[in-house]
Amino acid sequence: MKNKKDDKKKKEMPIEEEQINNNEVELLGNRIKELEDNLLRSQAELINYKKRRDEEVSRLLKYANEDVIKEILPILDNFERAINMDDDNLDDEVSKFLSGFKMIYANLKNTLDKLEVKEIEALNSKFDPTYHQAVLQEHNDEYEEGIILDVMQKGYMYKDKVIRPAMVKVNS
Repeated sequence: MKNKKDDKKKKEMPIEEEQINNNEVELLGNRIKELEDNLLRSQAELINYKKRRDEEVSRLLKYANEDVIKEILPILDNFERAINMDDDNLDDEVSKFLSGFKMIYANLKNTLDKLEVKEIEALNSKFDPTYHQAVLQEHNDEYEEGIILDVMQKGYMYKDKVIRPAMVKVNS
């Protein structure tokens, strides 16, 4: 009798082991799929991070001189004010200084042009809040509404970015 029981156990054992092995294989297969998915997600996140970082570095490099240019613009304004005082009489001392100011101003403007700093055209154009800041309004029948009558302070663009909007008087 023992032989029949032993034979049954031997026959049953491999079936149980086979079921356990199938379950383990299935669990391991699921775990492998899960790990592969995690790996793919991590790789995609890394690629996206690298793209964002490269874009940020590129943007920072593109506008690296912005702070320096913002500091120079008031100096440029002061040179323009000094030059506007000129009465074209080259005999007096003030005019001699002004001719030196004009040379410095021209060099400064050339340097800013090389750095891709451009003045925002405003006078007699349509008011655009992207490029202009309205500080005064005045009614003038000669112009249509929304036209810029006067520029109080010039605005500037650095490459494709407004770094200082033009302060203007707008027709209402």
